[in-house]
Amino acid sequence: MIRLDAPTLLIATTLVAAMAGSLFLLSWSQDRGTRALLVWGVAHLVGAVASVLLALRGVLPGWLSIGLGNTLMIGAYGAIWSGLRAFEGRSPRLWPGLASGAAWALACLVPAFYESLTARVILASLLASLFCALGARELWRGRADGLVSRYPAIALLGTYAVVYLARVPLVIAAPPAPGTNPLQGPWIAPVCLMSMMLMVAIAFTFMALTKERAEREQRIAAGTDALTGAANRRAFVAGTKARLAEPALPVVILLFDLDHFKHVNDEHGHEVGDGVLVGFCCLLREILPPGTLVGRLGGEEFACTLAGTSPARGLILAGRVRAAVERLAVPAFPDLRIGVSAGLAASDSRGRDFDLLMRRADAALYRAKRNGRNRVETSERGRDRLAGSAA
Repeated sequence: MIRLDAPTLLIATTLVAAMAGSLFLLSWSQDRGTRALLVWGVAHLVGAVASVLLALRGVLPGWLSIGLGNTLMIGAYGAIWSGLRAFEGRSPRLWPGLASGAAWALACLVPAFYESLTARVILASLLASLFCALGARELWRGRADGLVSRYPAIALLGTYAVVYLARVPLVIAAPPAPGTNPLQGPWIAPVCLMSMMLMVAIAFTFMALTKERAEREQRIAAGTDALTGAANRRAFVAGTKARLAEPALPVVILLFDLDHFKHVNDEHGHEVGDGVLVGFCCLLREILPPGTLVGRLGGEEFACTLAGTSPARGLILAGRVRAAVERLAVPAFPDLRIGVSAGLAASDSRGRDFDLLMRRADAALYRAKRNGRNRVETSERGRDRLAGSAA
């Protein structure tokens, strides 16, 4: 029968934590923009030192093994939570972990607390459990990004929090006998083994999270227009085809082209022209409903795909965009005047082909240009008709 030995497991935990910390720091050295990797690396290395001190209980003085060891361990858990905040784009907060470690150290100066193993285990377990639960909460709050590895990480951190909480009733129900090494208690070794396994799994999921986040950002960057932040042509085509693949949803495509944009560049310079493009894209996002796919097809031509929108509603929205552009005024350039022409095409039960809809929308846009610009035209299957004009 294999007998688990808590000090040996703590030494193994030390090696695992040190390797995980080194891998985090190595990853951070290759991606300095991800601060979470740095924080997690330092936290795991601090945790490794803490595990060594705890494993040498009875060999080292109590103030070093019990006092400093637990202080560092609690601070490490606080740092892991802080790293999760950084991963979610929030400001990392190291002070709660430092304050909790300091509170533990100060509590150890009180003789009644220091001499009570039960009190020490309860306080240390509650603090570690709290930081694990807070870490799971941080990951849950950022779940909208759709990272698959997020949910295993939440489950592992939640389990880790429960394991630490379980130590509280265990130490109350089965405290080590007076005068014995607490690490030889009947429940200590299984808890240490479970904690080590959870730590390994959590380290792997954190690595997977950062890798998945980096790949997602690369995919977004590959499909994004660098100037305006809108989808580029390839991403717009793919996104629109995906929406057209849902037969239950009507789809409206709007094509916009800024009128006389070359004149803007020639008169005011390309920096102003770029500002107009960025401003127009922001205006589209403000006026069009959430979920609208906004793409820049090239130059001053933009396209928008609205799923679940009727042609009549799409026409109203296109008119609002046209009117908003016409009213646009830039105090620094009082003579700057901007207009936009738009063409609309809507899917129906017979026509959900992307190329067909784009041809119809482009034909409507061409008609808007031909009929005087600064207007909206719509195209129905088989025929075009006038749908709007300048106010």
